[in-house]
Amino acid sequence: MCKDGQQLQCVPRTSNPRAGGWLAGPRLPPENSSCVPAQHHLDPSSDAAAIKVIAPGGGIMSALWRCIEGDWKEFAAAWTRGYDENTLRIAQGGEGPSSVDVMFREILEEILTTEKWKALSDKLTNQARDELNLVWHRLDGWPDSTPGLYNLKKEVIIATLSNGNVRLLVDMAKHADLPWDTIFSAELFGSFKPNPKVFLGAVKHLSLEPQNCALVAAHADDLRAAAGVGMRTVYVPRPGEDVGVGEVKSKAEGGNVDVVVQSFEELAKLLTGN
Repeated sequence: MCKDGQQLQCVPRTSNPRAGGWLAGPRLPPENSSCVPAQHHLDPSSDAAAIKVIAPGGGIMSALWRCIEGDWKEFAAAWTRGYDENTLRIAQGGEGPSSVDVMFREILEEILTTEKWKALSDKLTNQARDELNLVWHRLDGWPDSTPGLYNLKKEVIIATLSNGNVRLLVDMAKHADLPWDTIFSAELFGSFKPNPKVFLGAVKHLSLEPQNCALVAAHADDLRAAAGVGMRTVYVPRPGEDVGVGEVKSKAEGGNVDVVVQSFEELAKLLTGN
């Protein structure tokens, strides 16, 4: 129950307040390649991803749904919109935090200072705000992600390449059972996608050439950037992602990406021939 003037303490679900998980943008290898990074689950910049965790009946915000009125879809949209704007600005050479955790926390504070969310701000202690900021560490994977990645892992190197910071990606991988061979965070390269040095930095660490790696993603803009540095591209359409982009087609169909598949399992079958 929430009473006027009472602040909410959001208690972590485990003894480790950082425990949880999600993950983010990766790439995958083409023909005769040994490098596979891929995008496996709900993207952190997705409104749907945030809503799933900040939903009534589940997650740390469930109590707030019952005592504070508000459009929670709008709340999540504002949060992710701030992420999109800041990462793009920094990718283009602007100043800002290299850690997405820090960025999300700053954006959260900006949202809570608005009149629309004053009631929520009054209820949230600093501890509760810190815990709310970790929702991005607990995103679930798409149903095909884990089985598809395990199948891909048998044939190629799989790695995530994400704008998320390292700890966020580790937590996501553990939470959603995403069996990456390694994790590449844009944090390690001093910028964010779609800056070319993020893609080239990951490829370099695998001792491979761009043409021997493929980016697998649900975002056409990331794939354009990867193609720009010579990587192969695989598009996996996901519900709620790439809204307004339209149908993405393979080069064989007159489009711009190398391959379009509907799931990671389909991609694994395509690469292995099984």
